[in-house]
Amino acid sequence: MEAILETKDLSIAFGGHVAVDSVSVQISEKKFTSIIGPNGAGKTTFFNLLSGQLSPTKGSVYFKGQDITKLRTTDRTRIGIGRSFQITNVFPNLTVLENVRLAVQSQAKVRYQMIAHFLHYKRFEQKAHELLERVYLNDKASSIAVNLAHGEKRKLEIAMLLALETELLLLDEPTAGMSLEEVPAIIEVIKEIKRQEDRTIVLIEHKMDMIMDMSDEVLVLFHGELIAQGTPEEIVENETVQSAYLGGSYNEQQLT
Repeated sequence: MEAILETKDLSIAFGGHVAVDSVSVQISEKKFTSIIGPNGAGKTTFFNLLSGQLSPTKGSVYFKGQDITKLRTTDRTRIGIGRSFQITNVFPNLTVLENVRLAVQSQAKVRYQMIAHFLHYKRFEQKAHELLERVYLNDKASSIAVNLAHGEKRKLEIAMLLALETELLLLDEPTAGMSLEEVPAIIEVIKEIKRQEDRTIVLIEHKMDMIMDMSDEVLVLFHGELIAQGTPEEIVENETVQSAYLGGSYNEQQLT
């Protein structure tokens, strides 16, 4: 399977602390890859390097064979890399539909024109409704975003990423801060995106039942280094992971 994303010796240091240390990985196109590791392992910092929030101290990032190491976050979004955050990032005072419609309109590179006929924007609204259906949020289309539950805001954020036609979705702990009742709904949204097989998904998550159920491949970071890469089953049996991360024996609860 061809790699859509690749890093070579990717590293970043803050003063004397090396947060990501010479990580070289290949992410397969249209596959579901999860990144795990204990707190402080460098997962979010690694994501920030992939999405352009941070610039590496050394090493390179490639997207579809193109060196994007020096590209800004906005430029990476334009070429197809979308990033969600642990904290939702939506327009709180707009409706759910308006949030997604603006993302669709942005992708089409069409600015709002006061004298344009409203039908001129009808296609954007229709596409927005389709995306809201895809994340099971169309019944909230007229709701003001600030009034949504936390889990619904995460679904809205994913719909906006899909509206930007991103080929690669970087999802940073999408279930963070959710109640137990909200978690199944966001998992179903992510599963639906995977079923469509038109996106590559890279996920940071602490819920190991979710990782084991959905991942094609798992990467394990420890103290900023990549210590293992393989299928969920291979990771469970990996002695290096068990020794360095699990204290010598596998217990699914220990990975939370």
